[in-house]
Amino acid sequence: MVEALRDASVVVTGAGGGIGAALARRFAAEGARVVVNDLDAGRAKAVAEEIGGIAVAGDASAIVGEARDALGGTVDVYCANAGVGFAGGDADGPLDENVWATSWDVNVMAHVRAAHALLPGWLERGSGRFVSTVSAAGVLTMIGAAPYSVTKHGAYAFAEYLSLTYRHRGLKVHAICPQGVRTDMLAATGRAGDLVLKPTAVEPEDVAEALFRGIEEDRFLILPHPEVAGYYQARAADPDRWLAGMNHIQRKWEEAR
Repeated sequence: MVEALRDASVVVTGAGGGIGAALARRFAAEGARVVVNDLDAGRAKAVAEEIGGIAVAGDASAIVGEARDALGGTVDVYCANAGVGFAGGDADGPLDENVWATSWDVNVMAHVRAAHALLPGWLERGSGRFVSTVSAAGVLTMIGAAPYSVTKHGAYAFAEYLSLTYRHRGLKVHAICPQGVRTDMLAATGRAGDLVLKPTAVEPEDVAEALFRGIEEDRFLILPHPEVAGYYQARAADPDRWLAGMNHIQRKWEEAR
């Protein structure tokens, strides 16, 4: 048990299933009071009823006020988990600006808007916790998914910015960066996901467990797949070699299409 989370007020976006639902269940098991947010009101209600939480349906970008009211005026932990993933957007493929705009809005700007709403209160009292569900694509890059990869890089950069700017004022930030997780989003990645992600995919509950270990150890970067640390180091140490390796995977994917 993480004692600091007992009776904490927690918001989890995109919590109608997958990683979000696993996070909501784990926070509730730790004794926290949890707002379960999802665009799908039925899914939010089902998870909230299961864990004794509060369902707040709607766009993750605009529910901070309602969630805060539902929790009695205070949010201690905000999990920016809602995300979208679209395949495509490659240089030689169709450019759908709506896909790029939606990816940017959900995967990055929803985090920015939540932080904008929460930071004044957190900084005034000297404590708060922001959890960003990013992806290994945010520290590496995923083949066949340009909008997803680019916006997850943005989400990771924003989480870094929050941490380096406000940690001395009591803000704790965690960036969760898994590879494949057995969710509906993974199922929608198609052959690229089959090639790169599915062989080592973990359960959503494994991601929640990794986060809680990171909270106990006060770590920013949460890696449910520990091997991502090695890939991250290799990418930084020799970008050309890393890119050549990823291009090899890209060619294998193209041959399989």
